[in-house]
Amino acid sequence: MLPCPLYLATTAEPTGALAAIQTVFDRGGFAMPLLLICSLVAVAITIERLLVFWRNHRATTAGHDAVDQILVQAAAGHFAEAEALARATPGMAGRVLAQGLHHRDLGLHDSLEEAANAELDYLRRGLAVLDTIITLGPLLGILGTVTGIIRSFHVLGVNDTVDPTVVTGGIAEALLTTAAGLGVAIFALIPFNFFIANVRRRARTLEHIIHQLEMAFGKGKQSSNQ
Repeated sequence: MLPCPLYLATTAEPTGALAAIQTVFDRGGFAMPLLLICSLVAVAITIERLLVFWRNHRATTAGHDAVDQILVQAAAGHFAEAEALARATPGMAGRVLAQGLHHRDLGLHDSLEEAANAELDYLRRGLAVLDTIITLGPLLGILGTVTGIIRSFHVLGVNDTVDPTVVTGGIAEALLTTAAGLGVAIFALIPFNFFIANVRRRARTLEHIIHQLEMAFGKGKQSSNQ
């Protein structure tokens, strides 16, 4: 705040929660705006990924029965019908099966693996940034605390008559950045682990479906050759 009477007269002072937040930011030093940016990025990624996973789960649920029909068609040797059904099936499984069946003559397994990896990479998008924030948040907090402690002891070193409570108060204020950094990391850690667990579960599901299609494709080839 500027110590100008005109400024004080024309600008309303923040009150309540807003004043408390501004006080914490003023005391926290340079690290607080950086931690605020990290927290906003973490919130944005979390909301966006939640929407992606929710839409993916809804599409997967809607196409669950169709996957079984695709496998039946493939086991019967009706590969064109199975591919057409896969393309009309919502969700990751339908897209992966459609990709594999479309390139079945060139390499079924490799096509299925490539399509599955592309789907999983889409689900992982943004998670590396969350992982970075989990590590960066506490480090920024510690850096802000260390610089605050250095400033406090510098004041004590240049002036022996400084009240010790001023130094201890400065140290207490510097510790605010550590608390803020830990808070950002904890906030980002919970959705990050949730998303990673969901990606792993979907990866296992795709592996199971790929294995089933390969077995059905083998049966369909045998029935076609007979």
